[in-house]
Parts: sequence; structure tokens; C-alpha cells
Amino acid sequence: MTAILQGKHISKEFGDKVILNDINFEIESGKKIGIVGSNGAGKTTLADMITNTIKPTSGQLLWQYNGMDIGYMKQATEYLDLEETLSGGERTKKLLTQLLYSKKDFLVLDEPTNHLDYEGVKWLIKQIKAFKGAVVIISHDRFFLDQCIDSIMEIDQGKIVNYNGNYSFYIEEKRRRYESQLHLFMEQEKLKSQIRGQIEELKGWSEKAHRESRKKAIATGNKFGGKEYNRVKAKKKDKAVKSRIKRLEKIEVGGLIKPEEEIKVLFQLEATKKVGDTILQAKDIRKFYGNKLIFNQSSFYVKRGEKIGVYGVNGCGKSTLVKAILKQVPLEGEIRISEERKIGYISQDVLDIKEEKSILQVFEATNKEEERQIRMALVQMGFSNDRLYDKAEVLSLGERMKLKLLILIRQGCEVLILDEPTNHIDLHVREQLEETLKDYNGTLILVTHDRYMLEQLCDKLLVFENQIIRRYEYGIREYLERKEQKQVAQDEAHRKEMKSNKEDKMLLENEIAYIIGQLSREKQGTPMYEELDNKYQELIKKRNGF
Repeated sequence: MTAILQGKHISKEFGDKVILNDINFEIESGKKIGIVGSNGAGKTTLADMITNTIKPTSGQLLWQYNGMDIGYMKQATEYLDLEETLSGGERTKKLLTQLLYSKKDFLVLDEPTNHLDYEGVKWLIKQIKAFKGAVVIISHDRFFLDQCIDSIMEIDQGKIVNYNGNYSFYIEEKRRRYESQLHLFMEQEKLKSQIRGQIEELKGWSEKAHRESRKKAIATGNKFGGKEYNRVKAKKKDKAVKSRIKRLEKIEVGGLIKPEEEIKVLFQLEATKKVGDTILQAKDIRKFYGNKLIFNQSSFYVKRGEKIGVYGVNGCGKSTLVKAILKQVPLEGEIRISEERKIGYISQDVLDIKEEKSILQVFEATNKEEERQIRMALVQMGFSNDRLYDKAEVLSLGERMKLKLLILIRQGCEVLILDEPTNHIDLHVREQLEETLKDYNGTLILVTHDRYMLEQLCDKLLVFENQIIRRYEYGIREYLERKEQKQVAQDEAHRKEMKSNKEDKMLLENEIAYIIGQLSREKQGTPMYEELDNKYQELIKKRNGF
């Protein structure tokens, strides 16, 4: 397959910080490539260079031909000049539709599924598969990457590592490569240990041979034979020692280095106290925006310790419900939640962090011990010590979301309300967050388009259906399966109805033809003619009703 773009020895630096270091890559015609990597690794920087938004510090981007028409959807849809009345998902879908139907040669999409609901993601997967050109996608959506990506380019410590498969293949192959490299490294270390042991043993033999040579010389009055034999023996041992030292040095210089294991992000979430059984009770709630009904006459409850997902199409009112629970927007009806309970909330807006503060200052530590704990937590989340004094304004969207998560974690809340908490954050941190939320002993209300996260965490759902919020006592997988089965049953019933209608129509046409034949034999004005004509008119009305 023809390469439409080649990157040769590409490097990019911002000041004294190296983002990409002498990378090489190819993008073939028609390929669908996912770019993954930790927050701040350089994914968006690479996308900006491919789309000529910024220039590399060194290296070349070689296109198959000049004037290639490139479509680029940036990550920060908050900046889009689209109707303010549209939800984030509706704005994202509108921009994607414009790009996909604009007959571009090449697309670069940075987090295209952020804000898209499940149906929107399915729509996008279908569109990308049908798109004939190459597509480069930066995404943290595992379901999406599994469905529409041919290969993965991982950016790790300024370098690119290629994986020829979807996200699930990438995870398994990365683990296999790590284990293989670790095995080879351990075998190398074992060999080095053996060589060091041999060196020490040979040194001991050499020293013994030298001592015996000197003793022999004294005993024989320095007669040549005895002395020479032991001297030669000692020299052989010295030569063997030098040979093994050289071998060891060669391994030290050109040998394998220990493969780095991903840092474990040790979130610690624990509710500070347990109060009552029912955390939240909604009764006959209804919400309008102007004359537009968002949801109507809905009642539901959430019990202590439940992990409940909020599911629905874009614009149905999920974020509105969250804001109503937090008493940020008014509505009709009643939502009761104890004011004694400490509620932690993360919105999908990552631009609300005070940008003039440093990463460390955002947390406003009150003493040295608290600052030490914050430093440790930040390092675990992927922030190096030398970055802790960087201004928040230089952080990527994913790094901003990590800060918001850490701020929330430190509050010790009985109830967590998370509105798209995984938007922008890298896959590794996302998976670690899932593991932490599984063990969280408080109540979780989760709004997310991440199908995998919903499956992993939530065994109850609040679903927006036909402007009603309904509670279901099972998770997203069972809900979607039941919905699909119901749709299949409805389609089958419709098919049978259409088939039955078709057969009935054929019988009706035959009856109409028979009546027309009878009419042709009767004279107009006779009672029989009038009776047949009335029957004919009834049949025509019946046929028009199909």
C-alpha cells in the first residue's frame, strides 16, 4: 500500500523541553491509525505538525503529492464557533459531519468521541469505516479504538512504537513485549552475575598461582623450571580475567536496559462516613428550557453504596440532571438529598482551573506534610518533580482533568458525581481510575460515554427515554442487549405486518378486478349495478388505506 505521508527524523522542542525526538513513521492510503500515549506525551503536537499548524524543530514531513486537502478536528470543542444552544455532543457531531462529507483526502481527529453518546460513537465508527481516505485519530475511547482502528502508534518518551492492530491487540502485544524484554534483561543480568563470579574465582586462582610461583622460586633457589611453570599458570589466569572483564564491559555498554513498567497510579477514595440508606430521592421532577421540555414527571432513587450510571442520547438532559441534584439549576418537582452528606463533583469542563497558579499551588497545601503528600500523588499521576512549578496554563486538557480528579480524591466524599471524568485523560490513568472506583465504598453517580467504564463500574442505570428518567436494576450491557432484542422483535412484527398487508392488498386487488368484471355485464341504473358500484367504491377506499 502506498505511503501518503512519511515522517523522517522528526523532532519537536518547546524551549528546552524535548517533546518528540527523532521519530520516523509512515501513514498509508486508506489506513485508520490511532495515536495513544500519556497526557503531555506529544499526541496533539504530532497532529498539529501533520496538519501544518506548527513546524517541527527538525526533520521532514514528505507528502505523496502537494496540495493534499486535510481536515482537522481539534480537541477543544469548547472553542468552536457553533450555536450555543447545542450540547457538547451535538456540536461535536455537527463538526464531524462537516468534515466527513467535505471530501477531504486525509483526516486528523483529536478526541472525536468526547461528548458523543453511544449512538453517536456507533455513527462515527460507521462513517470512519466508510471514509476512503486515511484517518489519524487521537482517542482514549477503548470501545471506539477497538471498532475502527487498523493500527496503533504509541508515543512514549518522545519516540513512536507501532502496533499492527486495534486497541485490544495493542494492550496484549505491549504486555507481551514487556514480558519478553524483561525476560531477556533478567537472563542478561544472570549472565553478568555469572561472569562476575567467574572473574572473582579466576582472580583468586591467579593470586594463588602468583603466590605459589614466589614460594617455588624461594624453595628452589630461583631455579627457572619451578618458577616459570607457576608464572605461566598465573598469566593464563590473568588473561582469562581480562577476557571476562572485556566481555562484561561489552554487555554493560551494548546490553539491554531494564524495560520500564508503567507507574501505578494509586488513587485512594474512601467515604468518610455512612449515613442512612437512601442517598437521593427524586419525585415527579420536570425541566423546561424555555418552551422545550427536557424531562417530564420522573421519579427515581439512589441508595447508599450504589454505583449507578446515567445514560441517554446527547442533549437529553444528563448534565442538567446533575446540576439539578447539585441545586445549580431549578426544576419542578423535588430532589431530596441530605445536606450532611459531602458530595464530590467533577464537571466535563477542564478550563476552570486557575491558570495563573502553578500545579502545586492549585492544591493550596496548608503545611509541609500535606504538600509532601500532594507531591507524591502528583508524581504517581505522571507529573515529574521538575514540572510541579509549571503554570497550569501550559497543561494539556488531560493533565487538567488529572488535577481535578486529585483535588476531588483529597476531599473524602460520601457521594461522587462524575460528569465525563475520563474526557481527555490517558488510557493508563483511566484504567487505574476504574480500579479505584470499583473499591470505592461510597455512592457513585456516573455520567459517561465510555462504554467500557460503564460496564466495569455500574450495575444500575438511570436512563433517559422519551423524556422520562427511568431506573433500571441492571447495567449497560444488559440494557443494550434487551433494547436490541426489543428492536429486533419490533422489526420482525413490522415485517410480518407488512407481509400480511401485502397479501391482503393482493386479495383486495383481485376482488376489485372481479367487481369491475361484474359491473361491465350490468346496465347502469339497475339495482344490481348500484349494489356492485357501492361495493366497488368501498373496496377502493379500503385499498387507499394501505
